[in-house]
Amino acid sequence: MTMTNAIHRPDWIPASGHQLRLAGVYFDAVRIEGVRGEVVAERIIEAADGDAGPVVCEAAGFRWMYFLLAPGEVRNHSWPLGVQRFGSRGDRALTYIGIPALDGNTWPLRWYSEPTPTTPYVRAAQLRAVLISSRRTMT
Repeated sequence: MTMTNAIHRPDWIPASGHQLRLAGVYFDAVRIEGVRGEVVAERIIEAADGDAGPVVCEAAGFRWMYFLLAPGEVRNHSWPLGVQRFGSRGDRALTYIGIPALDGNTWPLRWYSEPTPTTPYVRAAQLRAVLISSRRTMT
């Protein structure tokens, strides 16, 4: 049995299947819908040479992309329209984000980019820069 990335599994990632985790505790999240989310994910992964940090893809419905930031980061930046933010401690509503295991059956969720020891979270400033530049090229 190989232990590829299981060694680097943060404690908020389930061992199997998927589980809900409260945004603002283990991570903050930025959510982007469908094709726009996929384009942003591809660009941030390319800009980071494949080590962009954790991005979760929802395979059904609106095909949301969840970019997981360090706790507290979402409120430190202004975000463009069409981007949903979760995790600010001042929010009145609690938001749970589905987190898949690193392997096995996790449908309808999957990792688009996994957390690594060097990039445990998506860098908020880099995500924001990609969002701003992609908004100019997608319109």
